[in-house]
Amino acid sequence: AGVGVAVDRLSDRAEARSRLNLPADVEIVLVISGSGGTGTPTAPLTIGARADAAGTWITIGEIASQWHETPPWNMRHAGWVNNPADWIAAADRIISSCGNTTAHMVGATDKPWIVPEWRYFDEQLCKAHTLGREREAACCEHWPSCAESWRAMWECAQHFDRGARTRLVAHDPAEEAATWLDILASSLWAGADRPVMPAG
Repeated sequence: AGVGVAVDRLSDRAEARSRLNLPADVEIVLVISGSGGTGTPTAPLTIGARADAAGTWITIGEIASQWHETPPWNMRHAGWVNNPADWIAAADRIISSCGNTTAHMVGATDKPWIVPEWRYFDEQLCKAHTLGREREAACCEHWPSCAESWRAMWECAQHFDRGARTRLVAHDPAEEAATWLDILASSLWAGADRPVMPAG
């Protein structure tokens, strides 16, 4: 998967839960971890899960745990999966970074979304700041470290205009990008006296 993943093929919640053998009547918080770094730290997740007794927290992807953690009863780790779109469709709320593919897939939903960590890629920081500024995701540059912080982040995410977020996702990005590049190239050539050939 990559930029331009076919988000129009996301399943509905019930269909996705059926495929994943997840109960229909449970509030699921999905934590998406990519392949960069050592994995999403589970220590702050244990705090968030304990503060959210009504939810079942599930991580997919790489995680990193500390020896002093005590895993809560309502959190489990699914590891690497081949069908992240199903997990996203099955979730009620989502926690993730702001990488291109992740942002594209989560952005195509209207689910409450928290982007809770600093990343060493400016493009991810810029996307997160923009989503936060436009009130389409709850974002901060560090993991919430107490129950009150987690509750405040979810409160923000629940009340943002999530419907507006889905309008940011292009459902035919390859064709739109190709059209934009063609128009740009044509406009540049229009002002040239003759083709410029590469040297050599």
